[in-house]
Parts: sequence; C-alpha cells; structure tokens
Amino acid sequence: QVQLVESGGGLVQAGDSLRLSCTASGRTFSIYAMAWFRQALGKERDRIARINLSGGSTYYADSVKGRFTISRDGAKNTVYLQMDSLKPEDTAVYYCAAGPSIASMPYWGKGTLVTVSS
Repeated sequence: QVQLVESGGGLVQAGDSLRLSCTASGRTFSIYAMAWFRQALGKERDRIARINLSGGSTYYADSVKGRFTISRDGAKNTVYLQMDSLKPEDTAVYYCAAGPSIASMPYWGKGTLVTVSS
C-alpha cells in the first residue's frame, strides 16, 4: 500500500512563493510517475503538473507554465512543486498523485491548502 502526504501549503500574498512537498511511503518512488492536481472551491480538479519515473520529462498546465516547477528526489521518495509568482487564482487544495504511468495513478494524497490573497 502506498501512502502520499502533501505538505507546504499556507496563506501567502500575491507574488509570493511556496514549495509543496509530497512524500510517499510503502513503495519506492522511482517506479512511479507523479503529478500535482489542484481543486478550487466549487470547481473541478485540474492537473497542473506531472513528471515521469526518471524525472526527465515534465508537463505543466498553461495556467502555471513558467511559474511552477515540478521535481522529484527518488532517494527521499519525495516530489516537489515550486510555486513562484503566485496569484489569487492559484488558491486551491493541492493534491499529489502517483502511479505506474500517467494514465494510471491510483494513489492520492489528502491535499494541502494554498491560499493566495490579493
């Protein structure tokens, strides 16, 4: 069984930065693709970033491209989301997900809240 735990969320002002972390237990991180999703209140959950097993291929949604960076540290079983130039519209609960491929990510964290004030 794989458990994912997000951390690093909080309340910040527009233009600030945050770094989210997602640490996995129960299985080596190196065998999983990882992704970050977010869900704002009353809205659908959106995929905002993903990274492949080796960390050599990444994807970003247009809404965060150029501002967010996903990375992974296999030795620490951790994936990160560096968020810069935060905007109020980035306010959401952020979730990490993991699985053997982008199309198969059965493991999810419980989320961490990011609130960006204007």
